[in-house]
Amino acid sequence: MVLLQPDPFLNELTSMFEHSTEKGTVWVTLKRSSLKSKVQRNKMAAAGEPLEYRCLIRATNGKKTISTSVGPKDHQRFQASYATILKAHMTSLKKRERKDKKKVPGADKKEGGSKKPKRA
Repeated sequence: MVLLQPDPFLNELTSMFEHSTEKGTVWVTLKRSSLKSKVQRNKMAAAGEPLEYRCLIRATNGKKTISTSVGPKDHQRFQASYATILKAHMTSLKKRERKDKKKVPGADKKEGGSKKPKRA
């Protein structure tokens, strides 16, 4: 797994989407991470130091895996670029086939409903 900076990650993600347009899948996962071991986190918590969490983003197409880590300051810019890439490559999605709902016989009829008499 290769840990890239955010901009090269987005470039690689774009190329992964382009290679998988006809056939293939790209999986993207996002996870909160501090990039520190549990021991280091416990020491920081005991010392009263604030712990900065980052967003760990991983992408794979089954053969190649790339990842990046985005801090809170860069998150808005990264998210906007990521959304643009996703919107651009959603065109190769297939329409979902829906099954027709089976109608229950007699469901449309009201059973024994009392009607109000019409006024003359």
